[in-house]
This record gives sequence, structure tokens and C-alpha cells, in this order.
Amino acid sequence: MAGPVGAGPGVALVTGVSGQDGSYLAESLTKRGWTVHGLIRPGHSWSGDGVQVHHADLADSNGLVALVRDTAPDVIYNLGGISSVGYSWNEPYDTALVTGAAPIALMDAALQLQRSEGKAVRFFQASSAEIFGAAPAPQSESTPRVPISPYGVAKSMAHAAVAVFRSQGLAASAGILFNHESVRRPPSFVTRKITLGAAAIKLGFRTELVLGNLDAQRDFGWAPDYVDAMLAIASAEEPDDFIIATGVAHSVREFAEAAFASAGLGEIERYLRIDARFSRAADAPTMRGDASKIARELGWKATTSFEDIARKMVEHDLEWLDQHGPEGLSL
Repeated sequence: MAGPVGAGPGVALVTGVSGQDGSYLAESLTKRGWTVHGLIRPGHSWSGDGVQVHHADLADSNGLVALVRDTAPDVIYNLGGISSVGYSWNEPYDTALVTGAAPIALMDAALQLQRSEGKAVRFFQASSAEIFGAAPAPQSESTPRVPISPYGVAKSMAHAAVAVFRSQGLAASAGILFNHESVRRPPSFVTRKITLGAAAIKLGFRTELVLGNLDAQRDFGWAPDYVDAMLAIASAEEPDDFIIATGVAHSVREFAEAAFASAGLGEIERYLRIDARFSRAADAPTMRGDASKIARELGWKATTSFEDIARKMVEHDLEWLDQHGPEGLSL
């Protein structure tokens, strides 16, 4: 099979390359000697060392087909799409199009490339724990999909399509990603909002942190660890679907407490204000993944603790705001 990670460098196409996961993945692939093509939205700019950047709209199926044809990748990592559950409630159709339908267009293009060129093409779909909705924890690969948001519905559609295209001979796999964080998380995500807020309070730039639902339980992992899981899945001998998670859940409140402790602040109640506007229309109470399958079959497991995730993010944000002042809060 031409090009899987384990067999040596080849050509990779990464959608969403400028995002948290995409940027880490592109760095990892280029270090391994891969030729990396990265897709970003028209009108946006991004430069990654060694990445050949292409502008394309995930809502444009013809453009995606042309991109796959022109780059002729050995493996496609689809990490692009609308990534905010909250935003999906405001734009459910766009979410269905770019998060649900675009992966189908990419898989179809990959299968057509495979058939026309006579070479194997692998496909990795970044699926999401949101496909499970409010299903009881822990969630595994066999947990029924009962999404409760437009984002979850779109991800569930794409996830189901992976098995369909796999049945047609495409080496398509899905990594069902639970929450994973890093210093590259945008501040629109609650974890980065918390660590930037803690750093800003520590440095005297702010006096309070405004949050929504503190009780939601999530399985928080470290994004670079999860990129390693993507590489392992994409290079596995047999394509399949795998949960990527730590197996441990913590509440948003616990993450805030860990972040404030890392910043050397006292009890969070001194600084915390709750605003219902920051709560989702529907929110699963507990998401906790059972990652025993990927550990057993591919030897992957999370290596970064919950406390270390909060600490690394706070330390980065303290340094960032110390260099850039209050203006750094706008990123």
C-alpha cells in the first residue's frame, strides 16, 4: 500500500490545517519526511513550515474533488469543518454541509482517485464524541449514536459514511475524538477561555471570569497526544474506527480550579460569574471515552494528565499576556 505513515513518507492532504489539530499534525508529518498539502478557507492566510497551502471551501464539492485529483495524496486527514457546538445551533445548515457532507465528497474523491490511478488511498475522519449525545458513559465504539446538537448530527452523518466507503474498498478510518486541548485552542473554547482568564486575573488585566455550565463532565486530553493517535489509526494495517480519549472525566469547574491553582490564585468563587448566555441549548451531562480498543490494537494511550494540561496552558498564557499585555486577550 502506497504512503501510509508506517510504510514511509508519502503525500498527505490535511483539511483544517491551520487549526489546533491540523497544525500539530502537519508538523508531525513534515518531520517524518511527508509532503503535506494543507487546505484553508478562501480569504484566510496561514503559513506552516514545509506545508503547501491550498485555498478551498469545504462547501464546494467540485473544488474538493479537484484538490484531491491535483494533489493525488496517499492519505487524507479530514480535520476541517465547523468545530463549535454552540455555533452549530446558529448555523445548522452550514454545519451539515461543511461538517457532514464535505467528508462524503472527500471520500468519494479519494475512492475515484484510487480506482483511476490504481493506487491505495487512505482516509482519516476526525469524528467526535458529540455523535453520542447524552448516551451513558463511558462511550465506546459500539455506543449508539444519539446526537443532541446540529454539530453532533453532522458528525454522525460523516461517521456513518466512513463505514459505507470502507465497504467499497477505501481504507477509511475514524478517530472518535473526545475533548482535547492545547495552547493552540482558540479562546472561543471554554478551556482556553479559562486559562486566558486565569492568566489575565493573575496579571491584573481582569477581575473576573464569566462562564456558563460548570457541571458538564468532559474527558479532557492533550491535542499532541491525540495527533499521535491519528497517525497510528491512519497507518493501521486494517482500517477501523477508534475512540481517542483518556478514560477519565472532569467537570468544567474542576478545569477552572486546576487552572486557577496553576496561576497561583485562590478559590475560583472570588473571581467567577455565571451567565446563562454561555450555556448551550442542549448539553450532554457526561462524556467519557473507553479507549481500550486503540490501546489493545494500536498500542496508543494518553500520556498527559489533566493537571498537566491545565498547567501547560496557563503557563503559556501567562507568558503570552506578559509579552503582549491586555491586547493579547484578543489573540
